[in-house]
Amino acid sequence: MGILKEFREFAIKGNFIDLAVGVIIGAASGKVVNALVEKVIMPPVGLATGKVNFNELRITLQPAQMGPDGKELVKEVAINYGAAIQSFIELLMVASVVFLIVRAYNHFRTAAPPPAPGAQEKLLTEIRDLLAAQAGSAPKK
Repeated sequence: MGILKEFREFAIKGNFIDLAVGVIIGAASGKVVNALVEKVIMPPVGLATGKVNFNELRITLQPAQMGPDGKELVKEVAINYGAAIQSFIELLMVASVVFLIVRAYNHFRTAAPPPAPGAQEKLLTEIRDLLAAQAGSAPKK
């Protein structure tokens, strides 16, 4: 099977569209989660940990060197572990939201009642019950 034919079947099945929608929604929700963590969650966490701004937490390996005119000659070299902590909290939030969405989806998917039997199925059930009554046995369900 040629790769173009295989791709066409993939795109026609709707998987391609589903993937595109997922990527777009993921990018948009990433911005929302980032803003939520940065502007809503981290300030109280920083306050609770002694007014710490996590974006400023770093281990400086080499301080910046300034020239006599006040311009930076050598940039600071630092390990910004505060940004890593903030990113980890964002990851936990995204994972939690995805978990809740999948959980709700699975709940609604399995909670739907089975469809009511059609006219043919009702008629066949009645015939089965009549035949069982004529034979003197109880109908099987």
